[in-house]
Amino acid sequence: MISAVFNQPFEEQLAFFKQKVSLPTQRWDDIQRAAHDRAFVIAGAMKADLITDLRGAIEKAIAQGTTLDEFRRDFKNIVQKHGWTGWKGEGTKAGEAWRTKVIWETNLLTSHAAGRYAQMTDPELLATRPYWQYRHADYVARPRPLHVSWHGLVLPANHPWFKTHWPPNGWGCHCKVRALSARDIERLNLSISTPPDDGFDEHIDAKTGAVTQTPAGIDRGWDYAPGRTWAPALEKYPEALARQVVNEYARDGVFERWYHKLEAMVENWKQDPRFSGLKSDKLVVAVREANEIPR
Repeated sequence: MISAVFNQPFEEQLAFFKQKVSLPTQRWDDIQRAAHDRAFVIAGAMKADLITDLRGAIEKAIAQGTTLDEFRRDFKNIVQKHGWTGWKGEGTKAGEAWRTKVIWETNLLTSHAAGRYAQMTDPELLATRPYWQYRHADYVARPRPLHVSWHGLVLPANHPWFKTHWPPNGWGCHCKVRALSARDIERLNLSISTPPDDGFDEHIDAKTGAVTQTPAGIDRGWDYAPGRTWAPALEKYPEALARQVVNEYARDGVFERWYHKLEAMVENWKQDPRFSGLKSDKLVVAVREANEIPR
């Protein structure tokens, strides 16, 4: 079903994926929530050339409608080419099938969701369709009860609920949101909803012991709207609205989180004997030549 949904990519989806920065990561949760709007990661992939080729396979899937089977062939060739071993799922047919599906499906789902978010937050569209409706995908094999309960929920597009409940809301979630006009609501006999208070689920990191909370019904790390922190084409916005968007990003800590992430990466490179004593542009050139970051 997913290949039928995503075999027709659209401009915003591809643009969202292309603007990401490739980053090395050891665990899937090294990058959290909205940081995925700016980062392309594959858990366990640490070398720039490997990440670049994996990213190319995903971009091909988005741009050309590559099926899961095609992606699996690409993935196998890339892994063999770079000698990548020890990755989660390696060694068994079931494990490899699971891992390749997670990589392919997650990137297609989130980039598609981000593209839709960009379309639905366009000022001209918002002016005519200022309401959003949550839609559960009724074709999934194991529906999540709370996702089913949210089906049909109608709220103003700027309601805070959508900051944490914009799908996908977990691994393999195929829910979606559609934009509605006031006329649509009247024609379909709908009404503006009150968001449910479903509470929170608590998660304890087995490695660090850190405790986090996620809205109930949403998988850990998925309580964000893909694409919301992807900088929109602010030149299309009236000045007052553009300022409001930037101020919201600042309040949410988007800029601060990215600064600290970059600062930490630079400090790690400075501790590397290969880059000792290098500063500014010389450090960047050396890091790129060492294939630590994409060229």
